[in-house]
Amino acid sequence: MATPNLINATTINGLTAVGAITTAGITVITNAAASGKVHKVNSLLVSNINGTAAATVTVFIARSGVNYRIAYQMSVPAASTLDLVNKTIYLNEGDALNMTASINSYLEAVVSYEEIS
Repeated sequence: MATPNLINATTINGLTAVGAITTAGITVITNAAASGKVHKVNSLLVSNINGTAAATVTVFIARSGVNYRIAYQMSVPAASTLDLVNKTIYLNEGDALNMTASINSYLEAVVSYEEIS
């Protein structure tokens, strides 16, 4: 099925995804192939829960086996939060929003998005 026409959407569900970002990487949101949905990312916050040292985060969309970076090795200062999305990002069918960190146990992500069909 094709990604839905946003003007003719029948369902919009507000969702929040969360996760600890590791050096191995995490997938925060996945829009399955042939889902018939689009995911509209409204907010992407990354917090450094370590009080003394900075860590870096890389955020990317995985599409057809290729990674497209939204943020590359952005420094997140100790005990602070970065807002990495100030414009809407759409995840099409088959896309995933992934993140990696420079140090384990320092960074956490909160992503607010809409699932539209």
